[in-house]
Amino acid sequence: MNPPGHEPPGPLTLPDGSWWDWDVIAWNPAELRLAAGHDLTYHHGLELVFGDPAFVRCPAAFQDPVFRAPTPDELRALARRLGEAPPVVIAFEADAGGTEPAPCLVAAQRLEVVQGQVLRYWSGDLVPGRRFAPWVGPSGR
Repeated sequence: MNPPGHEPPGPLTLPDGSWWDWDVIAWNPAELRLAAGHDLTYHHGLELVFGDPAFVRCPAAFQDPVFRAPTPDELRALARRLGEAPPVVIAFEADAGGTEPAPCLVAAQRLEVVQGQVLRYWSGDLVPGRRFAPWVGPSGR
């Protein structure tokens, strides 16, 4: 039995939507940002924003992730590697183009789930409720 407030993490629950196609759109010491949608060619509608990621095992692009609770062995290994148990641990298997699903694990200080249409191309008339992906700008910029 775990002490109160120290229950093992469960699987991540995503908001309703078509979140089949995924990629990493930002990764630096302060943030790992995964984007998802039904087709990432022109836009995405969901982002998982991991604040202060401490451990990341994840392909740059993947499809159809199946989120699950991290195993006790994964949690122990992270605590050993990082010196303490991280506040956020997300585990999943995903299709990364290989012959079997890729095992993925992310440990961070925080997780924010952000919904909203994010355009991956420039448009001069951005309507309210939409925003641009970090790399998008007007031509010549």
